[in-house]
Amino acid sequence: MELELTEDQEFFADTTRKFLEDKATPTDLRQLRGDPIGYAPQYWRAGAELGWTSLLVSEEDGGGSISGRGLADLALVAHQFGRHAAPGPLLATNVVAAAVSRRGTPEQRAEVIPGLLAGETVATWCWAEPPPRDRLGEVGLSATPDGQNYVLNGRKGPVEAGAHAQHLLVVARAPEGLVQLLLPASSPGITVIPAQGLDLTRRFAEIRFDDVVVPRSALLGDPSATEADIERQLQLANVIQLAEMVGAMEKAFEITVEWAFNRYSFGRPLASYQELKHRFADMKAWLEAGHAAADAATRAVQDETDWAGEYTSAGKAYMGVYGIELVQDCVQMHGGIGVTFDHDMHLYLRRVVVDSLLFGTVSDHRQRLATMLERREAVETNESHEDKEATNA
Repeated sequence: MELELTEDQEFFADTTRKFLEDKATPTDLRQLRGDPIGYAPQYWRAGAELGWTSLLVSEEDGGGSISGRGLADLALVAHQFGRHAAPGPLLATNVVAAAVSRRGTPEQRAEVIPGLLAGETVATWCWAEPPPRDRLGEVGLSATPDGQNYVLNGRKGPVEAGAHAQHLLVVARAPEGLVQLLLPASSPGITVIPAQGLDLTRRFAEIRFDDVVVPRSALLGDPSATEADIERQLQLANVIQLAEMVGAMEKAFEITVEWAFNRYSFGRPLASYQELKHRFADMKAWLEAGHAAADAATRAVQDETDWAGEYTSAGKAYMGVYGIELVQDCVQMHGGIGVTFDHDMHLYLRRVVVDSLLFGTVSDHRQRLATMLERREAVETNESHEDKEATNA
C-alpha cells in the first residue's frame, strides 16, 4: 500500500478496515462457505454506501473518488479485502462499472450504473473462457450479425458472480473483430452452471450462450476501440488483484511473526532460531517487493502510461510465484495446526492462489510481458535507425 496517503485516503481505508473487522471476521467467512452467493446482500449494500462501487465511475454518473485518483482509492479497499479475505464482487462490479461509465451510451449508463452504485445489483465481466481456450486473451465466443442483432454462441468461464449477476459484459468475436456487449443475465439462451471454487466466499460459474439474440444497441463502445478497452479493463482487474494479494500476504506474515515469537520450543521462541530468521527475511523481502509492484502498477494504470501493461503483467508474474510461496511458508511454520480448517491461514492462501490464476496465470503474464518488451524494443530500434538516417541526410 502507498506509504504516503492523504488524510481523506487514510480515513477511507480505516473506515473500510473497521467495517470488515466487524462484518467479515474469520468466523463469518466460515459460515458463508455454503452460501449460494458468498455474502449477505445487506453487507454489499453497506459496502456500496462506503463507496466501494463508485470509485471508477464518473461524477456525471453519480460516482466519484476520495482523492481524485479513483483506482488508487480502490486499491486501498482491495488491500483491506485481501487482509480480511473479504467477500463480495469487488473486482467484477468495479470493472464493469468503469467500462460502462467510460464507454456506455446514456441508456446503458442509466440502466446499469445506479443499481451498481447502490449495491442493489451486480455486474460481471465475461471475458475468460474454459479449455481449450483458457489462455490469456483467447476469445472463441462468436457474435454473428443477424440484421439489427447479434447471435451469441459459446462459453465463458470462470465468471465471478456469474450465477447471481444481473448484468453481463460479454467479450465476443464478430466479423469486424472483438466486441463487447452489455446484456441482462436473464436473456433467453443463457445457461449458468455454478462451479466449485477454492475461495470460501467467492462464487464462480460457467456461462453458456446458445443462440442468444442481442440487439446491436447492446454494443459497448465503438468496435474499433474494443481491444484497447479490453486491455484497460484487464489492467484494472490485475491492479485490484495485486492490491488484494499483497494484503493477504501481509496479514499472513503478521500472523506468523506473532506466532513465532509466542510459540516456544526447548525454552526459546521459534523466532530466535537462525533458520527461521532467514526464512522470515526472505518472506519480508517478497512482501516489500509485492507492495512495490502493486503500487507501481496502480500508479501506471491510474495515469494510463505507456508502461501500464508491462507493470501489471510484471506484478502478476511476480506475485503469482512469491505470494503463494510466502503464504505456504506461513502455513508450514504453524506446523500441523496450519493446515486445519479452524486456523485462519488457509483463508489467505485460498485468496492468493485464486487471484494468481484469474485474468492470466504466471506463465501467461511472463509471455505477455516478454512480447510487450520485444515489441517496444523493436519500435525503439526502428525509431533510432530513422533518426540516424535523418541525421546523415
